[in-house]
Amino acid sequence: MEERGAEPEQRRFTWEEIAQRTGRGPAADERWLVIDRKVYDISRFHRRHPGGSRVISHYAGQDATDPFIAFHLDKTLVKKYMSPLLIGELAPDQPSFEPSKNKKLVEDFRELRATVEKMGLLKPNRTFFLLHLCHILALDVAAWLTIWYFGSSTVPFLFSALLLGTVQAQAGWLQHDFGHLSVFSESKWNHWVHKFVIGHLKGAPASWWNHLHFQHHAKPNCFRKDPDVNMHPLFFALGKKLSVELGEQKKKFMPYNHQHKYFFIIGPPALVPLYFQWYIFYFVVQRKQWVDLAWMLTFYIRFFLTYLPLLGVKGILGLHLLVRFIESNWFVWITQMNHIPMHIDYDKNVDWFSTQLQATCNVRQSLFNDWFSGHLNFQIEHHLFPTMPRHNYWKVAPLVKSLCAKHGIEYHCKPLLTAFADIVYSLKDSGELWLDAYLHK
Repeated sequence: MEERGAEPEQRRFTWEEIAQRTGRGPAADERWLVIDRKVYDISRFHRRHPGGSRVISHYAGQDATDPFIAFHLDKTLVKKYMSPLLIGELAPDQPSFEPSKNKKLVEDFRELRATVEKMGLLKPNRTFFLLHLCHILALDVAAWLTIWYFGSSTVPFLFSALLLGTVQAQAGWLQHDFGHLSVFSESKWNHWVHKFVIGHLKGAPASWWNHLHFQHHAKPNCFRKDPDVNMHPLFFALGKKLSVELGEQKKKFMPYNHQHKYFFIIGPPALVPLYFQWYIFYFVVQRKQWVDLAWMLTFYIRFFLTYLPLLGVKGILGLHLLVRFIESNWFVWITQMNHIPMHIDYDKNVDWFSTQLQATCNVRQSLFNDWFSGHLNFQIEHHLFPTMPRHNYWKVAPLVKSLCAKHGIEYHCKPLLTAFADIVYSLKDSGELWLDAYLHK
């Protein structure tokens, strides 16, 4: 279908018509979505979408009002650019969102969103982020000074690696802030500094992070839409329903009943050094992201120029591998504790609030937990308000809890070590469900 601008007499659509335009099935060439009752044809635009083709396509055939509000800073400007895609609006007899969604919950969450904006909780404290950057740079310098002053014997070498691993983890949380547009009021400044932090401080491409991470936020724990659960079924059987389905289909790519054991081998220790470390270079070259590649190379040039004279070739390669090993363990345990134990299934197109609450959980607040996890111990609040500066999560948490209590939705919050253990327990449970279905169903 040709994309065209708004007409004087706009067409009226039903939800049944919109639900057929998902990019699949009989209307495979058409993708429509709804924002504030307006119907947009993204059939061609999705390939040019600044946030990536997949993230917007995940809402094809659905109401995208809440994710649109959640992800964009200047909504008026974005809607201006979207005007050529406008093809009509919902018919007067149609509800503002799919009839299957909880009307009262959607309205209450939108009221909560308005309250959050009035309270100024989406406004960042830039001093907070500046101090966080300074502490990362200080740790980076301290790591080099340790080897320069004390030499490259075992203890200084390991201590320096620990400091550098901390730098990588904390820089990961900081790039996450810029990637979510949480630091500056203008998107362009967030994007520019994001490239510096993830590229120069971490050696990774911003385009790769954006491509994966916004899909995760749009449809968390939704199989085939959230890339964070793509390890199902090749490496792990995830979620109760998907694990049983896998067993009933008699599929066995791995001995899933032992996945809670081999997770300690191919999970935390291996993800960054054995996969991310190499895949990111393939990603930027294959997609011709040359600016990202240039930023990545500045990290490696700086790392080798500063440590090569002190350690030699073998020493610097060993240090780099050890740092990535530390970073990988830190990253995997923190990012998976909020999601793997939670509900994992196909996309059921439920409301934004329920989508996020069923897929995320929190970890109790403390100064250490806040720092150690980059405030992702407030994963629920982060998923509901992805552009909110993380120093404000604790302020909105009571309001979110109150809304959960009102609608009978469980607000999961647990101690840090319990959250870690729940990853293993959930893998064990889903592995046993798979085995039972595989043998007996």
